[in-house]
Amino acid sequence: MWVIVQPFLSGERGEKQQVNVPAKEIKKSTVKTAPDPVLDLYQEMELEGIIKWNAFQEALQGYGKLKPKKRDIITIIDFTLPSTEKRMYVLDLKAKKLLFHTIVSHGRNSGEKYATSFSNTHGSFQSSLGFYFAQETYMGGNGYSLRLDGLEKGINDQARPRAIVVHGAAYCSQGVIKSTGRLGRSYGCPALPRELTKPIINTIKDGSLMYIYADNEHYLANTDLIDKQQDDKQILIAEKQDNESKQHASVIH
Repeated sequence: MWVIVQPFLSGERGEKQQVNVPAKEIKKSTVKTAPDPVLDLYQEMELEGIIKWNAFQEALQGYGKLKPKKRDIITIIDFTLPSTEKRMYVLDLKAKKLLFHTIVSHGRNSGEKYATSFSNTHGSFQSSLGFYFAQETYMGGNGYSLRLDGLEKGINDQARPRAIVVHGAAYCSQGVIKSTGRLGRSYGCPALPRELTKPIINTIKDGSLMYIYADNEHYLANTDLIDKQQDDKQILIAEKQDNESKQHASVIH
């Protein structure tokens, strides 16, 4: 006997995709927490210790609501991390692979080593949080670059008028980190190491989703794309499953 399950990557939330699961696995699953497809994906991609769970599940909430044109690829930038750490992640959700994991610069008025202040205002030279579509490429003053459309009114919707784009920069390098203790900063753009600019842009261009995360209370209070109650629920699910795993391991040993 077989049963039908609905993995996250079926597309829209109400959309069904049939996957066969042996009946012998049903009994095991009934004693556990109700399935959470986003958590399952996180675990299957082995992202624990690489991408923070909150950043991942919030990104996937927006993904489910915004339905990007380029559905396989999603980019997450985690501004809770210092600029000395690799805090940009490009994921292939279909292949379930981490394609790129690299350093990325924030706006010069957002902070020094950490990005702590954010703005949607022209001339602020600060980064903006939230969801974006990665759109068309062009050649500009910083070479091969990628335009971003901010998708959240009052939060990042001035990204295109502010010329907030993905581009390469000499100040985004391990050499700068070694000499100054942090990356150089942009005018608000997520700037990349020059050697990775072209491959990353070519991977995410033409309609993929980008989420810039910071665990920021002001953002969470104003965004319509993150369900805070769902956020808390999924944290509890993750903690419960982690505890179950630890208990199971202690029984085995």
